[in-house]
Amino acid sequence: MTDLPWKRIVVKVGSALIAPNKQGCSSHYLLGIAQFITYCRAQGIQVVLVSSGSVAAGWHHFNVEANPSVTVKKAMAAAGQADMMATWNKLFDFPTAQLLLTHGDLRNRDRYISIKDTIFSLLEHGLLPIINENDAVTADKLKVGDNDNLSAMVAAAADADTLIICSDVNGLYTQNPHEHPDAQLIKRVTEINAEIYAMAGETSSAVGTGGMRTKIQAAKKAISHGIETFIINGFDADSFNQLLKGQNPGTLFTPDEKPMQDHLHWMTHTSQAQGEVIVENDFNIALDIHSQQLTSDDVVEVKGDFSVGDTILVRKDDGTKLAKAKSNYSSCLLNFITEQEDRQFASEFQQKTGPIISEKNIAILE
Repeated sequence: MTDLPWKRIVVKVGSALIAPNKQGCSSHYLLGIAQFITYCRAQGIQVVLVSSGSVAAGWHHFNVEANPSVTVKKAMAAAGQADMMATWNKLFDFPTAQLLLTHGDLRNRDRYISIKDTIFSLLEHGLLPIINENDAVTADKLKVGDNDNLSAMVAAAADADTLIICSDVNGLYTQNPHEHPDAQLIKRVTEINAEIYAMAGETSSAVGTGGMRTKIQAAKKAISHGIETFIINGFDADSFNQLLKGQNPGTLFTPDEKPMQDHLHWMTHTSQAQGEVIVENDFNIALDIHSQQLTSDDVVEVKGDFSVGDTILVRKDDGTKLAKAKSNYSSCLLNFITEQEDRQFASEFQQKTGPIISEKNIAILE
């Protein structure tokens, strides 16, 4: 073992590790993960656990072979969540705490800050936060959809320095190793680009909702916040032994040299746009420094139903995404201004009410 450089880590465990056969929870693969977490805590490293598995854990309570309805899946999640927490609690000799989140919680700035405060308080008092999406109640429009991306959002909220995503393969390969025996493991990724995304296939697990692509998406979110990210084989206990020795057992994604500020990262990667403000294709104002120059004269169309303070997407008419920003106008008021034939009236009205978006609440998109 070696002295580890981490101060706070997030470990993401998938459904296939929790309930590999849909016959309830199994500790077979979890024991090594629990030992790793216990060792990290003993070294003074704070740990947050993002654990999938509630649907898979509750599956055996229902007489369903395959393709259950959404309602039955919610019931499975409600039944399985208790079993999953009980399984984890058996493996730890320290207290744990359960947090069930939805994307609706994370994309609301006040609730997001509340989640941060709760995580920090639990860690300060020595508890292990165990976080999962609240599959039993959440509606589709409020879902993150997979716990890979959820783990990255949690890692950002927790100000973690490392995210460890457990997979059913050793890491990112040049091709799907289940289908291509000659696929090569990529040990280190310094930039996530189209080529990296092209290497990611679909999920190979019968019980999971994510695949390698969602893990790459999660890594992208994490490294842009300055969080180094590992994708490792969670089924192989030696993966965790290697981590404890300071070795890389899978694929390491190195963090960006200039991480995004927390509120800009939240707006870019966590907050969901409630509507769109569409501008002319020849719009060329630098929104990062001249955002207040965006006026109703530039707006071609307003899409969606949003309120003051909601996040909106600013894009060109050809689909080019320019920025996500906090709107100072409701969609109703912005539509009213842009539809005025008297442009002088519209200009004077906006001068009195202020800019559509402000420089301090905007995230420029690549």
